[in-house]
Amino acid sequence: MKSNIVIGGTGYIGNALCNYLADKDIEYTILDPNIYGYKVNTSDDIEKIDLSDTEQIKNIDWKNKNIVLLAGLVGDPITKKYPDLHKKINEKGIQSLITYLSNQEINKLIFVSTCSNYGNQPTDHLLSEESTLDPKSLYAEGKVAAEQLLMSLDVNYTILRFATAFGHSERMRFDLTLNEFVAKLYYNFSLEIYDAKTWRPYCHVKDFARVIAYILESNSKESSKEIFNVGNSDNNITKLNLVEKIQKETGSGSFEVVDGSFDPRDYKVDFSKLENKLKFKTKFSIDYGIQEIIEKLSKNYYGLKNNYEKFNNFGNYKINFP
Repeated sequence: MKSNIVIGGTGYIGNALCNYLADKDIEYTILDPNIYGYKVNTSDDIEKIDLSDTEQIKNIDWKNKNIVLLAGLVGDPITKKYPDLHKKINEKGIQSLITYLSNQEINKLIFVSTCSNYGNQPTDHLLSEESTLDPKSLYAEGKVAAEQLLMSLDVNYTILRFATAFGHSERMRFDLTLNEFVAKLYYNFSLEIYDAKTWRPYCHVKDFARVIAYILESNSKESSKEIFNVGNSDNNITKLNLVEKIQKETGSGSFEVVDGSFDPRDYKVDFSKLENKLKFKTKFSIDYGIQEIIEKLSKNYYGLKNNYEKFNNFGNYKINFP
């Protein structure tokens, strides 16, 4: 077992992370429950892991390892759709794993959390890591519970609250706001915008990979037992402003703003701690991500041209789990 273990390395973020680690010649092992049942096109050795199987967890050599914990049901819709599996995997499984790891003499544990933990708060100011949490979904509630557990244990953890992800990954998702908006406007698929004036921060998946690798490779104590919002304050934007920005780049497509509340989250986030304390800066802007995906679409990279039915193959829509 290599010194860096990525749990959930075949997912949207995990795929981008492992590709980045490989490019930097940083060794890693992938453990993945593969709950979405996707075929993985990779040369990596992947060990399937059931986070709720305590015996399987005990058979892994964790000592002196750096652990990146990405795995689980990712996102509000999928946890709402499968509440029992959310409880089994995101709550019981992940919390049991964290507790077990705290007794295994690991080197460090990077836990990927979410800015969705902030929920619905006044947008006249930016929310810091010290701001009150207001989870509005099972997904966020599970992340908050895992954070609280970590902070109660004697383990060298770093909690990363990720902004809303966007950008290309070889395990692409088009159920993420920016990615979905770009594809639907580019192909003139039907696009409905709910809660159009709500704010959200965004961050490119490459920057998530960069910050995880940065912490894995750093011997600095600045990340130990700390929480960091991961993103860029310049990427706080409303859904309506985002879709208008995308439309200018695609030059095509139309959308409908739908009245009523579908998603209660509304928040703007401060990412200055990441830069000031950890000395880390994100690189990739919203504009970069829009242009990146448009370029892929122009080459029919995902095979979506004239094939709307295939759209739902790119996202966390259903689970293949016993």
